[in-house]
Amino acid sequence: MSKAINNMADWRVTLDGKDLSNRINPRLVSLTLSEKRGDEADQLDIVLSDTDGMLAIPKEGAVLKLQLGWKQGRDVTVGLIDKGSFKVDDVRHSGPPDQITIRARAADFTSAIRNRRSQSWKKTTLGAVLRDVAGRNGLAARITASLASIALPSISQSRESDIAFLRRLGREHDAVATIKDKNLIFAPKGAGQTSTGKALPTLSITKASGDGHNWQRQKRDGQAGVTASWHDKKAAKRKTFTVGKEDGAKKIRKVYPDEASAKRAAVAERDRLKRAPATFDIRLALGRPDAFPEARVSASGFKEEIDATTWLISEVTHRLDNRGGFTSDLRMETAP
Repeated sequence: MSKAINNMADWRVTLDGKDLSNRINPRLVSLTLSEKRGDEADQLDIVLSDTDGMLAIPKEGAVLKLQLGWKQGRDVTVGLIDKGSFKVDDVRHSGPPDQITIRARAADFTSAIRNRRSQSWKKTTLGAVLRDVAGRNGLAARITASLASIALPSISQSRESDIAFLRRLGREHDAVATIKDKNLIFAPKGAGQTSTGKALPTLSITKASGDGHNWQRQKRDGQAGVTASWHDKKAAKRKTFTVGKEDGAKKIRKVYPDEASAKRAAVAERDRLKRAPATFDIRLALGRPDAFPEARVSASGFKEEIDATTWLISEVTHRLDNRGGFTSDLRMETAP
């Protein structure tokens, strides 16, 4: 009779390039990684046992690199997947029992990118603006061509940090605006591909693979249309543009400098609202390190409304414990 193979998670951490996995693996209490779609930095939390007092506290600013996966098991893919680099910015020692809690955030979110600044651009493109922001932060710009070519008669960054400015541009263009592995990424939400045009994989999940799920559909007012305002300099008055039905349309508060910008903002908000009616959250009993924001998911074994929908991951939280367990929580919305 063949011996049953127990599922056992695997992880690897390097500190400033030095592999510490074997040293700290016996001390692991828990590891949690939250991966986010937008401008928020991915966050890594590691809790380690220090009951013998022999564990050194890592220095502020130290860089951790993380890989997650499975060492062995059934119904899992064995191997490690790179999850990026994280800079230590919060460390706590507590007890009893004595433990060290390390909190680190995506290493690309430097203090400089959070400093407020002011700048204006005229007769430019969205791509040129984003390349300027990327360049001054030491990042490579990876911008989807259809977004990069958008003409901008004028745009201003007024006492905004670069990260807040990126957040605003992403919202106005219904785009993913984030920083990963020294790249400033700007791509349409739900496009199903990377900024370079490479197709993203679709993950398949079943009800049997879940350890609890929550599907919700809500009726939202104002989904029939979206109205955006813009200032017509020649006519010296405010004008509006509505996509969809005017009756009951949602009104965007901001007044845009030109008609093209107002149209883009209205369409972006309309597209965001289309994804909002239904959400689907699930905890996978067997963690999926290949799950990440913007990946698509197909579900089976649930209700017809769930199985018939293609889902888009907006946030993933991976959790490991000291018993070799590994779960992944997926937060999803309706894919376009």
